[in-house]
Amino acid sequence: MSALYPLKFKTIYKDKIWGGQKIKTYLHKDFGSLPNCGETWEISGVKTDVSIVANGALAGESLADLLEKHGEELVGKKVYAHFGNIFPLLVKFIDANEDLSIQVHPNDELAKKRHNSFGKTEMWYIIESDPGSTLIAGFNKELTQEEYLEKFNSGHLMDILNRETANAGDVFFLPAGRVHTIGAGLLLAEIQQTSDITYRIYDFDRVDANGNKRELHTEEALAAIDYKYYGNYKTKYTPEKDETVQLVKCPYFTTSVLDATENISKDYSNLDSFVIHVCVAGEYTINYNGESYPVKMGECILLPKTIDKIELETTGGFKILESFIQ
Repeated sequence: MSALYPLKFKTIYKDKIWGGQKIKTYLHKDFGSLPNCGETWEISGVKTDVSIVANGALAGESLADLLEKHGEELVGKKVYAHFGNIFPLLVKFIDANEDLSIQVHPNDELAKKRHNSFGKTEMWYIIESDPGSTLIAGFNKELTQEEYLEKFNSGHLMDILNRETANAGDVFFLPAGRVHTIGAGLLLAEIQQTSDITYRIYDFDRVDANGNKRELHTEEALAAIDYKYYGNYKTKYTPEKDETVQLVKCPYFTTSVLDATENISKDYSNLDSFVIHVCVAGEYTINYNGESYPVKMGECILLPKTIDKIELETTGGFKILESFIQ
């Protein structure tokens, strides 16, 4: 019998120049003495910020230690064979009080060559938005690298970027190579490959408290950017109550949304993967093996591969993102 159970982790809080207060005021997560909080890392295998278990008998152990000890029991046979002792997903909440920098992430091939790292494909689920909030995803027309550079060097980068309105419940899939930024007024959940590699293209000429501009990665970005035009940048899906609705399926993760008004049974026995729940509204209790694990908005929980069947119990309803690797 495996000693594994539904695992919660200590939140890692990140102060960011563009961060705000919604992590505290909306998600009710206390980031202490930080002036602002731009990101929380909820489940992370990034070497500089490895998550620490917060609940149960394994409290105090790191995610890296758990992987070494439990391997495929934790993440699944196929996932462990592919990723070894690196946990493959990074889960965050992001609060953009100001626009983030315009940026791009490398794909696996480029990231391996340059950084000996995974690339960074990600998705966003908008939890809450101020009226009129927007974000940037991709270009608004097909470009060559030369055309892109001409616009960039002449100060007209914004003219070629695709801007989208973003409201609660909207989903955006951002494969590696897609130029993007999160706009001011957005609070979102991000699910991504385990990578912290970002090429900053433009930062609106901002300066930090010492009057310094942040580093740009103009040259590095050129080989990473996907210059194609895509007609639809917002993920289309039909919300349903009490049904698991798939949002994104890619080689790196599959993510669905479950908007529940009643108790739900889940059976993951056909999956060769861990499962992550990200609670974006309401609260519920996971009942497993005679134990109860409460989860509320702003919390994440990792279900090891050895957990097949669970009951989700609620009184007032909840909404979760459910992610795994296929």
